[in-house]
Amino acid sequence: MTTKVAVVGAQGRMGQLVSGIVHSADDFELVASIGSRGELSEMVGADIVVDVTVPAASQSVVDYAVGNGINVLVGTSGWSADRIATLERTLAATPDVGVLIIPNFSIGSVLATSFAVLAARYFESIEIVEAHHASKVDSPSGTAVRTAELMGASRGTLGPVVAPHVDQRARGQQVSSIPIHSLRLQGVVARQDVVFGGTGEVLTITHETLSPSSYEAGILLGLRATSTVRGVIVGLDSVVDLGRPSKPAE
Repeated sequence: MTTKVAVVGAQGRMGQLVSGIVHSADDFELVASIGSRGELSEMVGADIVVDVTVPAASQSVVDYAVGNGINVLVGTSGWSADRIATLERTLAATPDVGVLIIPNFSIGSVLATSFAVLAARYFESIEIVEAHHASKVDSPSGTAVRTAELMGASRGTLGPVVAPHVDQRARGQQVSSIPIHSLRLQGVVARQDVVFGGTGEVLTITHETLSPSSYEAGILLGLRATSTVRGVIVGLDSVVDLGRPSKPAE
């Protein structure tokens, strides 16, 4: 049995990559490629929708799909904890529909975030520097936001990190008290450094994407998981067991 897939944002980098993967997989069929001039109604009849648009459009894509009873795989940035909470309330009224939100399809990136979440409980000084290609329209990246949110949750009652002078613009945007600095440069695909400062030592957890091909395995995992998702699930780590500690520090 093949799963019918509609891709929204099909003309973009990720849209073309997802479409190619769907074409190549025996268990999927691409039934709609919706670009910026397409109509969301073209997704009706698909089993799952893949949203790889832009943050300003992503909400409407998800709302339309959910309203038509179609599960969604979201690969678009901009889904903060507040937006996800709102979506969870919406889906409470439609228990047979699910949305899987994956800020980063790279398995290596998800592993790096998992390591950072573990380390966050042992350092009081933490900052993130993330770099992406010059055409990326949002900052900070969804991966950086997700990493900061997970580290903040992991710290539990340890409280906010030590982040001096955050009233100065050059100190970055705080997410879960952690400063994030964004670079948008030609020649870069994606890179994230999570820097931990301690007494007499510095730990840096780095992940760098060298080619969009690094996303392929994660995209396939996401596609295959989306059909059975119910409610809102966030992160590729929800599809792959990374052995993350289940309880925050006390």
